[in-house]
Amino acid sequence: MWHTGNIYLITAISVIGGGLFGFDISSMSAIISTKAYLCYFNQGPDGPGFNDSPNCSGPKSSTQGGITASMAAGSWVGALLSGYITDRLGRKSAIQVGSLIWIIGSILVSASQNIPMLIVGRIINGISVGICSAQVPVYISELAPPSKRGRLVGAQQWAITWGIMIMFYISFGCSYIAGTAAFRVPWGLQMTPAIILFLGLLILPESPRWLAKSGRWEEALDVLALVHAHGNKNDIFVNREMQAIKNEVEFDSKNADVSWKELLKPKMLNRLHIGIFTQIWSQLTGMNVMMYYITYVFAMADLKGNNVLLSSSIQYVINVIMTIPALLWLDRWGRRTPLLVGAALMMTFLFIDAGVMASYGHPAPAGGLNGIAAESWIITGKPSKVIIACSYLFVASFAPTWGPVSWVYPPELFPLRVRGKAVAVVTSANWAFNFALGYFVYLVFGVFCATMFLHVLFMFPETAGKSLEEVETMFTDPKGLKYIGVPAWRTHTVEKTLDMAPLKEQSEHGVAHDERDLPLSEDGSLGRKEEV
Repeated sequence: MWHTGNIYLITAISVIGGGLFGFDISSMSAIISTKAYLCYFNQGPDGPGFNDSPNCSGPKSSTQGGITASMAAGSWVGALLSGYITDRLGRKSAIQVGSLIWIIGSILVSASQNIPMLIVGRIINGISVGICSAQVPVYISELAPPSKRGRLVGAQQWAITWGIMIMFYISFGCSYIAGTAAFRVPWGLQMTPAIILFLGLLILPESPRWLAKSGRWEEALDVLALVHAHGNKNDIFVNREMQAIKNEVEFDSKNADVSWKELLKPKMLNRLHIGIFTQIWSQLTGMNVMMYYITYVFAMADLKGNNVLLSSSIQYVINVIMTIPALLWLDRWGRRTPLLVGAALMMTFLFIDAGVMASYGHPAPAGGLNGIAAESWIITGKPSKVIIACSYLFVASFAPTWGPVSWVYPPELFPLRVRGKAVAVVTSANWAFNFALGYFVYLVFGVFCATMFLHVLFMFPETAGKSLEEVETMFTDPKGLKYIGVPAWRTHTVEKTLDMAPLKEQSEHGVAHDERDLPLSEDGSLGRKEEV
């Protein structure tokens, strides 16, 4: 079958897997406050079962938390399973498996007759999200050139933001449909991107690094040439990449245990801790909780009726737009700077929210605002506008920083032999904390943002601009990061990478005399001694 070598088309199709998570977030946040949902899954005095009673209060707050968190629970399982699936079947096939599972889960969710059936469907959807969210970044990382890797892997977050926005407006429009179709239609439409993803993957190549790891060397060379040199197997960059992959595979086959146990060895624990906390901190910002429950927050901030949904949708638009700067400049900014700046800004806006709510708000009556227990606080007047504004600024701070970087950074940290397994473990941490976050408040998230700033500052080295094999030397080479005593805060972005170097005339022996042929320095940065 014909395969495309256009890296942007490859990315555009594969990141639809990220869009699945976005669809789930907004389909739930847009629906949980609608009359159809509240009445059909009602646990109040006039439920369960659909009815038009004005007393419909929906699921109990603890039950709603379970419904929302069930997807994250499934994602945790799916992320762990993805390590086994990707090593056995390949990166591309693992994502296809995830798309099929999503279709099954969406059928169950859209046909839900009661809360248990809804939860089961969302758990199955979560397994799909776990697989795709773990392996899409690995797949793109192993195909992308170093100079564009941040932009391309970061597109996963952009796809998530598009999924959130598109599904929110679909759900908002469907809220005007009478009866249970108000939520069954949008939940059924969730299958569409998964179908497109499955079919689109058929024309994409497999990861060359996975092919090499599996002993399929000729196919690996074909893919590298297709993606990076329009099919030219003699291209210098292609040959350099192939040689680096061969060196790593040969080293791994002779010296490495490729079981799960290797992740616990001393040389791997440091980077495993960095990867895990990249995902944990991205959850502890509170962003996903904000997305799930923003309608509750705005209702407590004195917005009513459709104004709640429309105001909520603004933050989804902000999320899409503010992710674009990361796609343009993330490889120039590096990884550390966005993480530090994002943590500082989010911390500021969350502390402001916490202070304003504590100073000017008060508890809602028993049973919650509007009869919804989750709406447990009331704030009115000008202070309520501060809450709304800071919520928007919080999203604008997350979108170009922790959002994309949390997907870009982990796959860069690990060697080929364990990359699939390691990213699976790292991503499972994301979903474990996503599951646990339903009841945290602004002040707690502000503390987390302050802590993550310090953690990134002192412990996370820069990986932007380095090839995946060069990143490996940072953690393992006796002349690398650990042994020459360069702390994380002194590492920098490599701005001039092998795939960006100008190609000059080759000699009669086919050897180019330019920056591409310069020996790598100790820090793997093409002679740039001052950077790691």
